[in-house]
Amino acid sequence: MSAAEHEPFMRRAIALALRAWGDTHPDPMGGCVLVEDGEVTAEGFHERAGAPHAERVAIASLMRNPRPGAALYVTMEPCSSPGSTGACTDAIIAAGLRRVVVGTSDPNPAHAGRGLGVLRAAGVEVTTGVLESECRDLNLIFNHWITRGGPLLAGKLAATLDGRIATRGGESKWITGLAARADVHRWRRLFPAIAVGAGTVMADNPSLTARVEGAPVVGPVRFVFDGRLRSVDERNMPRVYTDEFVARTIVVTTEHGGQGYVRKLRERGVGVWVFPSGTGRVPLALFRARCAEEGICGVLFEGGAQLLSRALIERQLDYLLMYHAPVIFADERAKSVLSGLRADHLSQAIRLEDTRHHTLGDDSLVRGRIAYPQKVQIDETLFSLG
Repeated sequence: MSAAEHEPFMRRAIALALRAWGDTHPDPMGGCVLVEDGEVTAEGFHERAGAPHAERVAIASLMRNPRPGAALYVTMEPCSSPGSTGACTDAIIAAGLRRVVVGTSDPNPAHAGRGLGVLRAAGVEVTTGVLESECRDLNLIFNHWITRGGPLLAGKLAATLDGRIATRGGESKWITGLAARADVHRWRRLFPAIAVGAGTVMADNPSLTARVEGAPVVGPVRFVFDGRLRSVDERNMPRVYTDEFVARTIVVTTEHGGQGYVRKLRERGVGVWVFPSGTGRVPLALFRARCAEEGICGVLFEGGAQLLSRALIERQLDYLLMYHAPVIFADERAKSVLSGLRADHLSQAIRLEDTRHHTLGDDSLVRGRIAYPQKVQIDETLFSLG
């Protein structure tokens, strides 16, 4: 079969994998279909961490031996280590399957290619690289976690076409439309944690929950970056310090915040991470390391502009989701989306790689991995980040 003939079946496997969007951490998402005589006769996907992998689910759901010539389509290379549910390569070989089509190899350097080798050694015909880019894109967070040994720190921004996030008077609701805002909640559903700055919490009083139509409200871990604990106000506590998800709120601060405020937050059930800092700014490299220790594999930074700018300045942001609305302010005093760096030459620009483009109603989303230039100039008159 040609690559084009394989693609419809792999697209179905991808669609199945997406059913577990946000539910499999720290495992990857995976989908699988079993095809006999050109028809899908069994399907499976990995539902959650510790559950059987997609290949085992699909094979078990057939409830009989596959017919001669059957092919198994799977989004990621079948595992060859026993784990908690058994090696998928063993299940494939035991089922008598002799054709396997794989989207992308295992990103784990210790395992990459091993499953393919086991199958080929058993006489299984293996085809690889079908919709490889799409299959790899399924697991942005897992791929980063397993190859870098730490969390994927991603930023989300919504701006006008001329790069402004609010009018000169501070009005920002809503620059983007309903479809774009719904898409943000979909990404919130994927990431184990969301992060915002103290200014955003005080100005907008957000709930920072994932609200996807037709699904229960989900409360990810909610990080509030507040180096001096400006957001702690007994008379008007932000909802993230009082709502039903308060136990999943963590304030990220420094020793400049004051032990009294730290004690008040902890008495309310709010977690507090205190980092050393000479400036009152939270060192993002230390935050990344703490997330790795706690097993938090991905954090979506939603704002504000100062926090995201600081993440770029410190080269701690790995990925960016940039929403644009067909709106132009043409006002130099309107609030800029990002700042703090100086680029005299194009070679000093930060760029996105492996970009994806989406249309969301009248708005658009460009997302990709951040590629930093070798040298940058920093404008340290920018701000004092809390």
